[in-house]
Amino acid sequence: MEKFKDVVTMSQNKTLLSELQPGDLVEFPRGVYSHWGVYIGNELISHLAGEEDDGINAAMRPEYVFTICGVRFNKAKVCLENFWNIVEDCCARKNNQSDKKMQPLSREEILVNATSKLGEVGYSLIYSNCEHFAKWCRYGISKSDQVESVMTGLAVGFGAALTAGLVYAFAKYKGDSTTEKEDEESEQKKMQIS
Repeated sequence: MEKFKDVVTMSQNKTLLSELQPGDLVEFPRGVYSHWGVYIGNELISHLAGEEDDGINAAMRPEYVFTICGVRFNKAKVCLENFWNIVEDCCARKNNQSDKKMQPLSREEILVNATSKLGEVGYSLIYSNCEHFAKWCRYGISKSDQVESVMTGLAVGFGAALTAGLVYAFAKYKGDSTTEKEDEESEQKKMQIS
């Protein structure tokens, strides 16, 4: 079964590579996240690649998850690499979906952007990752839908937890004040009986 999957994946990647046009964005799904690059032509991808294959495969080092303060760390650089060195065992896909929301630059501008930063070092998971780079190349706007989805999920989760905490605190306070009132009334009845 594994061999069949490898053959199918290889075939799909070959088909994709034959259909890619210079300036297309290429997404490399890695399970939890996707790696992104810009197709240059001749099987070359311009992408922000990490040290020790970080950002290329799922061997993401935990200390890089907390690069959220706008600081760019020297853990990745923009480079040109052969499609086959990046794709590994995933089914890559062309992903120009943001064309529906943003105007892509001309092919020439995209390629200039994709090659103008070669060798530039710096990375921030939240502000400057491989998807930010790829979308900046194509649209002139640094954007990561993956980061925005996670941040939205965190905000919704935080809001739900805060609401649940407030409801619990209110219910507990109301219950405590009701208990105090009942205790007070009971004490008054005892005094009247005596």
